[in-house]
Amino acid sequence: MARHLQAALDNLRKELLNISSMVENATEKALVALLERRGGLAQEVIDEDYLVNDKEVRIEEECLKIMALYQPVANDLRFVITVLKVNNDIERIGDLAVNIAERALYLSNREMLAITLDFPEMISDVMEMLRGSLDALTKRDTELARRIIVMDDKVDEANRKSYKELQRLMHKNPDAVNRALNLLSASRHLERIADMATNICEDVVYMVEGEVIRHQAAIFMD
Repeated sequence: MARHLQAALDNLRKELLNISSMVENATEKALVALLERRGGLAQEVIDEDYLVNDKEVRIEEECLKIMALYQPVANDLRFVITVLKVNNDIERIGDLAVNIAERALYLSNREMLAITLDFPEMISDVMEMLRGSLDALTKRDTELARRIIVMDDKVDEANRKSYKELQRLMHKNPDAVNRALNLLSASRHLERIADMATNICEDVVYMVEGEVIRHQAAIFMD
């Protein structure tokens, strides 16, 4: 039975790597589409979302099957529980990538707004958080996970600045409201991806160390 359980866990790790890669790729394409106003690339992200959804369902079914058939304990049980939670977060990141792609598609054939937002740096930080969270997950690296968690405050601040700038623009130029709202939505979706990456990192710490750090006031490294 132990041999069958290990084979099932190995397969689960492989499937988790697959969905992680799919969502990371979709997110990167959505952000390129937003920055470079590439409607075709945005549509590609939208059209392929069903693949992530199907994979998420299969992974959840596999987790439940493992728990029912093998009744894992200790580290193995923590791993399966973590995969159940992380799998959902990864799929939600895929949904957020689609949301950004939809905003990018809308903006791609409309005049650019006369406003300077620090989207490139915000996007860079969010992608670093996403990649870092997935690396921490696959490598069981709690030190990396904690470093990624700390980055969330910077993304939150960038989202607040974007909101203020776009709010000012909408007051000055009512004709720009729809375009500004789409950019505002994109910024909010970016901030939510950073939140999901933070959740994944918190689950990595639980998986490896058995410590629940979610909702703690301070988790900064010494």
